[in-house]
Order: sequence, then structure tokens, then C-alpha cells
Amino acid sequence: MNHSKTNQGLADFIQASPTPFHATLSLVQRLAAAGFHQLDERDDWDLQPGGKYVVTRNGSSLIAFCMGAPDALDKGLRLVGAHTDSPCLRVKPQPEISQQGLWQLGVEVYGGALLAPWFDRDLSIAGRVSFRTADGRLDSRLINFIEPVAVIPNLAIHLNRAANDGVKINPQTDLPPILGMALEPQRHLRALLATQLKLEHPDCQAEQILDYELSFYDTQSPATIGLDGDFFTAARLDNLLSCHAGLEALLASAGQHPAMLIYTDHEEVGSTSACGADGPFLEDVLARLITDPVKRIQIIQRSLMVSADNAHAVHPNFADRHDSNHGPKLNAGPVIKTNTNQRYATNSETAAYFRNLCQLANVPVQHFVVRSDMGCGSTIGPLTASRLGIRTVDVGVPTFAMHSIREMAGSRDTEYLTQVLTRFFDCTELG
Repeated sequence: MNHSKTNQGLADFIQASPTPFHATLSLVQRLAAAGFHQLDERDDWDLQPGGKYVVTRNGSSLIAFCMGAPDALDKGLRLVGAHTDSPCLRVKPQPEISQQGLWQLGVEVYGGALLAPWFDRDLSIAGRVSFRTADGRLDSRLINFIEPVAVIPNLAIHLNRAANDGVKINPQTDLPPILGMALEPQRHLRALLATQLKLEHPDCQAEQILDYELSFYDTQSPATIGLDGDFFTAARLDNLLSCHAGLEALLASAGQHPAMLIYTDHEEVGSTSACGADGPFLEDVLARLITDPVKRIQIIQRSLMVSADNAHAVHPNFADRHDSNHGPKLNAGPVIKTNTNQRYATNSETAAYFRNLCQLANVPVQHFVVRSDMGCGSTIGPLTASRLGIRTVDVGVPTFAMHSIREMAGSRDTEYLTQVLTRFFDCTELG
């Protein structure tokens, strides 16, 4: 098992993907290099047997699919779903703050972020900027400052003696990052964005910047750590790890069977958007892939979806937060996630199917059920299953510090997940 190569590929992908927009672009570039033809939802599609295609929506979600051999689609699709977004701090529309001689930007918390780890980190900014070109057209571009440009300093313990007793963080007043000294005339974010755009548009001025979707992110590089290199740490492992594993599996598969990747945005805030899993994106693509509505239902009922989203590894300092019989461990393989209240879409048949896949791929497998006295998170699995009526299994790589600015996984588990997903795409029977 070459987990070092897998982890380096994952590290490169995460570094290139500070936002869902950048992640989608990175994925499309990899798929295009592998011969996938990019489709536009506004055009007519001419899909051919054996063809490989990718389509994006909002620049932050994508669906890639292989048609497989002629008539193979009738036997069902192999789908892998994940999400491109992660909890973060998003820049407000009118964010400029000048106080105490310092210049800051107001932020809004996106998703269920662990806020304390955002303090004292070297932060940069990335996202999508919409602007008016010199000839009056509207255009959008991705920007990435790359270098550290901001920080959220902690208040010294001398001024907050109760800091180690647990302090409530106020997102409005405690989180605005500091970017520099306040200057006269006043600094403006749009002027900084225009400077970023000047490489492609030399005449771009601040007044041409019309709007943006920007996120702060941690500039620390991913790393393999531990005395024996047992652990992998990075930002946005939830859920870029699953996106990378699914992509590598699809590209490594033989391509004989119909297969699909569905990577959607906005999972961390409920998936209810035009490009989210609770929106119509997948249904729209399937309607064009299988035009006959009755045949579409038949094929969906012969299909299977693996919803891949990270799982909670049992933390040695907080082992009591897990059910004692269901504590996934790092480097012990992907986790089948089950919840009787349908927070996960797994049932006994789909769990058995995935467990059998792991055995065929010689990959260890684990099981997670939340404690009965604790609430359970969810994934795109139940949303997709309820919208399409498709059989689904929820799985994921076990991690620590989910939703922190820096998360941690076992260094062997990404390769385990990639191997079993490759087997899934190459399997003859879907159960």
C-alpha cells in the first residue's frame, strides 16, 4: 500500500483548494487531463457510450460520470458523493473596520466551526470575485492571496485570567482578523482585490469590483506527522479527503461500468441551495443522462451510492464520548456509519455490501453508531437517498478535531478508502 504517494497527492490537492471554488477547479483540471469532456448545462449534450464527462454548477459543485460500455447503464450506476465545503470564516459584504490604529475585516462564521483554533494562526484569503471589465462586461475570477495576510490574536492571559476555564467566543466582536495598520486614506478591500486581478486585467480598478465570496484560511501546509509517520494533519480534511479519494478511485478504475462522482457545496450549512445535495443538480444531470422517466427510475433502483464523509475517531482523552462498542480508530480502515433515526442513510443491506467490498479489496472496515444520549450529525447521504430513492451507504475515514481549522487522520486511511472505492467502481454486481 503506497500511502505516502496518496498523502502527497491529498496534500497537494488541499493546498490548491482553499475554497470550494478552488477545489472544484482543481478537480475539473485533473478530470480534463484524464480525458473527461467538460459539459455546460446551458448547451445541448451529446453523450456517447464509453464517454467521460464533467459538469459544474456555481463553480463550487461538480458531477463527473463515465458512461461505461454500451447498454451498461441499464444495470445501474455506481455513485460516490462528497462535499466541497468546510467550516470557515467568510468576509462580510462591507467588512472594513478601523479601530485602535489597526485595520480589520468583519467576518461571518460559515458552518459549525470550532472557533478557538482560529486564533493565533497565519491566515490568508481566497475566493471568487465578480467585476466589470474595461469594456463593460461582467466577469468572475478566483483569487488567492497565498501569503499570510491576517491574524486573530488571542487576548493575553494577564488580561483574561479565566481563559483556561472556558471562554465564550463572540463571533461579531472577537473574530475580525487584523490585516494591517489603519492608514489615511482608509484602506478598502476592493482595492486589494483589484490588485490581485491586475495580473489578468491590468486596468482593473477598485470601483470595478462588484461583489465577492471570500474566505479566510490557514496557510500552514498539510503534514505527515508522528514518530512513525502514522498521522496526517491538514485543514479541510472534512471533506476534501473524501473528494480526493473518490477522484483517485475513479481515475484508477477500469472504466467498464457506469460511474459517477457527485461533489456538492453547502453541506456544512444544510445543503439547501441550487448546487447543494438538497437541490436539483443531481436530478437534473440524471434526467439528461437517462431521458426516459420510467427507465430512469428502473436504473436508479439498480444503482448504489456511497456517501463519503469523515467519521469521528475515538479520542484517547475523551473516549467516553463514544459508544464503547463503536469507537473507530485511526489507521484501521473506513467506517460504516449507521443511525436508526436516519441521520445516515445506511441500512443492513448497503452496510453488508460495503463490508463485503472491503473484504474483496483486502481493506479493514469499522462501524460507528453515536452514543444513545448524544445527538448525531448527518451527511449528504440521507438527502440524496430521500430525493432519488437510491440505496445508500454512509462511510468515512476516521478523524480527530472535525471542523477545526486543522484536522487529523491516520496516514493509511485515505489509501484504504481509495482502494475500496476503486473496487466499487470496478465491481460487476451492485447487490
